[in-house]
Amino acid sequence: MFSIGALMAAPVVAKPAQAEVMHGYPQDMALDESFLPKTIKRGGARQFLTNDQELKTLQAAFDRLIPGDEHGPSASEAGCLDFLDAQLSGVFGDGATVYRDGPAQPHEEQMLQKAQFIATPRERYRAGLQALEAYAQKNDNASFADLQPNRQDEILSGMENGSLDLGKNVNTKAFFELMLMNVREGYFADPLYGGNKDMAGWKMIGFPGARYDYRAYTDRTGQELNLVPVSLIPKD
Repeated sequence: MFSIGALMAAPVVAKPAQAEVMHGYPQDMALDESFLPKTIKRGGARQFLTNDQELKTLQAAFDRLIPGDEHGPSASEAGCLDFLDAQLSGVFGDGATVYRDGPAQPHEEQMLQKAQFIATPRERYRAGLQALEAYAQKNDNASFADLQPNRQDEILSGMENGSLDLGKNVNTKAFFELMLMNVREGYFADPLYGGNKDMAGWKMIGFPGARYDYRAYTDRTGQELNLVPVSLIPKD
């Protein structure tokens, strides 16, 4: 009968460690540069947001979603437009990671609790910004960017709660949610991606950024560390 106790009591003869030679692995282990994120240059030539009116409409909307105050800059001042332009010009704008062939069942959207879109994010922004400007022109006889802040807030609130309709070509509530998600991303993402200028978003919330090692602070939960934020942007 097998005895665990006997096994534990038996002397163990250690075999001398021997290194094994690996064969057949790639010699060049360097990461392909195409997989590395590229630093976005703020204020450069835009790739998607090239229409002046659409840019003004988006800037006005973003700056009402995150206005500047004593705590930090507005969304546009923090580079959120540069961030979004870069995102819409790449795979996000293409909808490369989104399933776009339509729902498998008629009740698919009810199951997911959110809308599905055949259109790419780039197409959704173009249609949404044009519809938002058209709504302001029709109902206020002025561009959305020229409206008073309280009226801009009223329109955006209507988009958010579903009481305002920008037309049949736009899912108004979902377009508001897309703008809100992207402006938050631009404000708090690493500055490498174009937004969060001077790491203002991180400084506002006390986030120390892309630091290599936090072990020295693991016992300081809930304390203000006052660490200078660190970005992924390579230093010269």
